[in-house]
Amino acid sequence: MPTIVLTTEIPASAQACFDASLSVDAHTASMRRSGERAVAGVTSGVMGPGDTVTWRARHFGVPFRMTSRISAHDTPHRFVDEQVAGPFRRWWHEHRFEEVPGGTRMTDTVEYTSPAGVLGRLVDRVVLTGYLTRLLRTRNRWLTEALAPRD
Repeated sequence: MPTIVLTTEIPASAQACFDASLSVDAHTASMRRSGERAVAGVTSGVMGPGDTVTWRARHFGVPFRMTSRISAHDTPHRFVDEQVAGPFRRWWHEHRFEEVPGGTRMTDTVEYTSPAGVLGRLVDRVVLTGYLTRLLRTRNRWLTEALAPRD
C-alpha cells in the first residue's frame, strides 16, 4: 500500500493550523486548480468529529467524486479523514500538529489503495503517488501563506 508522509512548518499556532486544515473553504481555495468543490455533507466552514463531505473534482481530465468522514478528532493535535465512497479502495489521511519554536509542524500521512489490482499498483508507482504528493504540497503551501503573520 502506498504511503505518503509530508512535513510542513507553518508560522501559526497548532489550533489555527488544525482549524484551517478542517476548513472546507480553505480546502476549496487551495485546490482551485482542480476545481474541487464540496457538493454534499459539510459544504462550508470547519468540519468536526464524524462530519462528512463529498467532493467533486477533475483530475487527469476525469471527473471524480469522493466522500470522506472525519473518523478521529483530537483538537488541536490530530485528525483523520477517511474515504467512505469514491475512487480508492482505501483512503486514510492523518493530519498531526505539533507546536515547535516559531509555529507548528504539520505532518500529513496518507495511506491509499487504488482499485484495479496489479494495474492500479503500477499506476500508483508511475503516476499517482507523485501526483497526490504534489496536491498535498500545493494545499500545504496555501495553508502556510494563508496563516503567515501579516506585517
